[in-house]
Amino acid sequence: MAVLKEALARYGTPEIFNPDQGSQFTTPHFTEVLQERQIRIGMDGRGRWMDNVFIERLWRSLKYECVYLHAFETGSELRAGLAKWIGHYNSRRPHLALAGRTPDEAYHGFAPTPLPGLTPATVSVSNNEKLAA
Repeated sequence: MAVLKEALARYGTPEIFNPDQGSQFTTPHFTEVLQERQIRIGMDGRGRWMDNVFIERLWRSLKYECVYLHAFETGSELRAGLAKWIGHYNSRRPHLALAGRTPDEAYHGFAPTPLPGLTPATVSVSNNEKLAA
């Protein structure tokens, strides 16, 4: 409640507030604050949690592969560690859901860098073909 009220005070009143269906967003205390300010409450339909699956998976990976493994002492160390992990995640870490490609390779349409045991079944565009185009 305090965060909601602080956000409204700091950033003003939005036309619509679109929370998920978690109990914290559907309590009368929460919705009354929005209704008092004539903020429409948008609720996605059931099953819309799927929209967040990809970002939730990213955060899970970040926590288990970086944050929980390192005892960052300062905010600067944390920032540097997160930047290093995100760079690795995007440019060096192959993803099964991307046929063994990294997110950078998938986004730019490059073929994956061959790694032992992670050869994709099919590759539509090679690095050479992409560069020649």
